[in-house]
Amino acid sequence: MDFRLSKEQSLFQKMAREYAETRLEPLVDQMEEAHTIPKEVLLEMGELGLMALPIPEEYGGGGVGYDGYVLVMEQIARVNTSVQMLMAAHILGMSIIARFGNEDQRAEFLPKGVSGEEIFSFAFTEPATGSDPKQITATATKDGDHYILNGTKRFITNANYPGILGCVFKESESGKLTTFAIRKDTPGYSWSEPWHKMARNGGSLLDIYFKDCRVPASNMLGEIGDAFHHLTSGIGFGKLGIACGALGTMQRTYELTVEHVNNKLHRGDSILKKFQAIQMLVAEMAIKVEASRWFLYRNATEANTTSKSDFHRFAKDAAMAKTFCGNNSVDVTRMAMEVFGSYGLMVDYKIEKLYREAIFAPLVEGSSHMQDIIIASAIREGY
Repeated sequence: MDFRLSKEQSLFQKMAREYAETRLEPLVDQMEEAHTIPKEVLLEMGELGLMALPIPEEYGGGGVGYDGYVLVMEQIARVNTSVQMLMAAHILGMSIIARFGNEDQRAEFLPKGVSGEEIFSFAFTEPATGSDPKQITATATKDGDHYILNGTKRFITNANYPGILGCVFKESESGKLTTFAIRKDTPGYSWSEPWHKMARNGGSLLDIYFKDCRVPASNMLGEIGDAFHHLTSGIGFGKLGIACGALGTMQRTYELTVEHVNNKLHRGDSILKKFQAIQMLVAEMAIKVEASRWFLYRNATEANTTSKSDFHRFAKDAAMAKTFCGNNSVDVTRMAMEVFGSYGLMVDYKIEKLYREAIFAPLVEGSSHMQDIIIASAIREGY
């Protein structure tokens, strides 16, 4: 059991940290105000290999596995969770094509996603039914060698960027859940204005509408009825992305807190040295950050070998990682607010923004209580 990073992993992690600090940090306010990430940034990240980290090399990806993926995503999220959110959804969409598409689909769809020229998305949540796959109402109706798509999806990341959307519909004849790859410039596909969120506004979150949207039957991923497995696998990988965002947020929070307590003086001594209450809070924060990091790293390593036969175990582990990291992120930022006191309420201090960002992880891609149900169900089945 070796917890040390390889030389390659350390270099990749360092590169991601330096890029985030030197290139992304100066653009944070601009991206948040514009609700978008500049095209040149996406292309740069494509050139650096950041846009397709776990995608196999034979399809143009980085081939670094999900252990390499979490190392990089943590560093991006440490600086800006909006960019990390875009990357997580993009890589999730690409992973669905890479894992479940055929060779023709991979060859057609993946290259421009690898380069950052196109941005991928994945959609199944609906306004009336939430994220319950058994209640999906959007339909795919066979019409010759095409399918006609109708319905609405809600809270979809990257829905307005040019590229590919993987989307789950109810196939009308069979009633079974089926996944299609859809180009986002297809007639009949449209989207809402971005939702205004309490944080992470650089990443777009929109509703999408299908009105007699016509796609080739050859765009179906796998067979009719395969989408439930796509969802189980895809959502699991998506939860790793959410956990990365939580880890990056709490790491930055911890760093800012340590800097603050060392620099803020009380009668000549730092408040870290002077007050035991501060020491206890900082120690607890450090424990939660490190525990979250190694929990996520272990699960990401195991994700590299997950297969259809053990996706129940993977779904449980991913739910555990998301819940543990997400809840700890909220706890760490809350404790930081206690340390900062009134300063933490001020927009001039980054801790205020981190406090707002932290609440995302326990709520998106299924609340923490929903993850508890998934975990308990897997345990009941012996996983």
